[in-house]
Amino acid sequence: RLNQIAIITSTPKFIHSYIENSILKKAKERKAVSFHLIDLREFGLGNYQQIDDKPYGGGKGMVLMSKPLFGAIDYATNLMGNTSNINVIYPNTSGSKWDQKEAKRVSRFSKTILICGHYKGIDQRVIDKYVTHEYSIGDFVLTSGAIPAMIIIDSSVRLMSKALNSPESSETDSFTHGLLDHPHYTYPREIAGLKVPDVLLTGHHGDIIKWRLNKRESVTKKKRIDLWKIYKNKLKKSELNYE
Repeated sequence: RLNQIAIITSTPKFIHSYIENSILKKAKERKAVSFHLIDLREFGLGNYQQIDDKPYGGGKGMVLMSKPLFGAIDYATNLMGNTSNINVIYPNTSGSKWDQKEAKRVSRFSKTILICGHYKGIDQRVIDKYVTHEYSIGDFVLTSGAIPAMIIIDSSVRLMSKALNSPESSETDSFTHGLLDHPHYTYPREIAGLKVPDVLLTGHHGDIIKWRLNKRESVTKKKRIDLWKIYKNKLKKSELNYE
């Protein structure tokens, strides 16, 4: 199955550059996903292709207008060939927290439209009419919605079937099983007096797996106590169920 992602943005060159210089290009070449890059200004109003205006009620900043976005979303829907099973995502500070669990969920979407906000955001009526999912990538504000949109796309596409050359590598990523990743080492064995841990040189697969799990647990406990508490609670529950 070829997943389709349409990206509605006022900065298409930025999106195109990211796709062409990341794993997304490989995913596209492996036919895990296809991208429809839609320039919002092509749906702008008047001779100046206006896409934003001042907010009703006053206040500073500009808001992306509803009419250009309506047109761009309808165009994206037609590109995908069918209105069924289309999920419309809008990165928004008031959205649900974006994490690995949600990335896995979105990776299963066959048809996705991502709206890149700008300035103060988008007209609420666009959200009311079209948006199915709102996600926040963190408790901070960015000027361009293209950045969180690409974070959402990158983190979900890499989990799609055939996207990675080695799909198994994503199975050991941070957060996949509730823990941070273990340390990694490569050539040379020693540099500036710092050595690769002996266990990684033994070739003993069982010992290496045990070492990596221990490291994942200790790193998570040290750096992300919130994740560690959730992980420990799950372990306790599984032990009780086993008993």
